[in-house]
Amino acid sequence: MVIWVTGLSGAGKTTVCRLLYERLKPAVPELVLLDGDAIRESLSTDLGFDEPDRVRQITRVQRLAKLLSDQHLIVLVAVVYANPDLLEWNRTHNPLYLEVLMDTSLDVVQRRDPKGLYGRIARGETRDVVGIDIPWNPPTRPDLVIDPDRCPTPPAAAAAIARAVPRLADAWSALHA
Repeated sequence: MVIWVTGLSGAGKTTVCRLLYERLKPAVPELVLLDGDAIRESLSTDLGFDEPDRVRQITRVQRLAKLLSDQHLIVLVAVVYANPDLLEWNRTHNPLYLEVLMDTSLDVVQRRDPKGLYGRIARGETRDVVGIDIPWNPPTRPDLVIDPDRCPTPPAAAAAIARAVPRLADAWSALHA
């Protein structure tokens, strides 16, 4: 199974996926986490951040997620960039697929700015930021939308994702009983 979590930089994808992973891994040994930033640092150091390189990066993540899922692992993926063709590839090639949108607005992520990314672009120190000078194409038909007003904390968002996957729901319930 592939659980594809996407949203703007600063939306909470990595935080929520790490929380799910850390809490559930002892009870769900087949759970793995693929974080876009970690993959970029380890496998994609040859890529930049412009849109063509972002497509190449996501294509690599997709293939890796499918490879692991085909080995009966539950793959949590946390990535920023999305476009309709890439998301459709996921649906077509992963029979067990859950698409999660961390629906945090650009205003909110700019205020959070945990990596200083939005500050750097505002000062002209960087470019190629999704949602600013690279189009943000949120999923048009996500299976689950994490709304920060209804799930205001990482544990609430993690619980919402866990409840959407029976194997994870059982483990989450056992931990929080």
